[in-house]
Amino acid sequence: MVRSDRRYLESHEWAKKDGNVVTVGITAFAVEHLSDLTFLSLPSVGTTLKKGDRFGEIESVKAVSELFAPVGGKVTAINQALVDDIASLTGDPWEKGWMLKLQVASDAEWSTLLDGAAYEKKCADEH
Repeated sequence: MVRSDRRYLESHEWAKKDGNVVTVGITAFAVEHLSDLTFLSLPSVGTTLKKGDRFGEIESVKAVSELFAPVGGKVTAINQALVDDIASLTGDPWEKGWMLKLQVASDAEWSTLLDGAAYEKKCADEH
């Protein structure tokens, strides 16, 4: 299931914009394919990221996957509860499963992200 209130990277991160704050997480499609999550690393609050920068890793019993910033900005919050209990990501990757919040200076990069329909097509092509 894809949420229409978000934009997406081809690497399965989602971004939800509220004013100049963008909340970032990974999609249910990514969680399902990783399965059996074991570890999550996230950057420190205050870190500045550029679009496409690696901001962390998520590990499962199958693989380690890098996480990429959908837009550039300054990290204003991380979801420490998710770091402490990565299994909770499986239950709700869309709301409780957010990973970080970015303060963005510009909306210019937002339009470069996939909309829900384009992301859904990408996922269908991967099956």
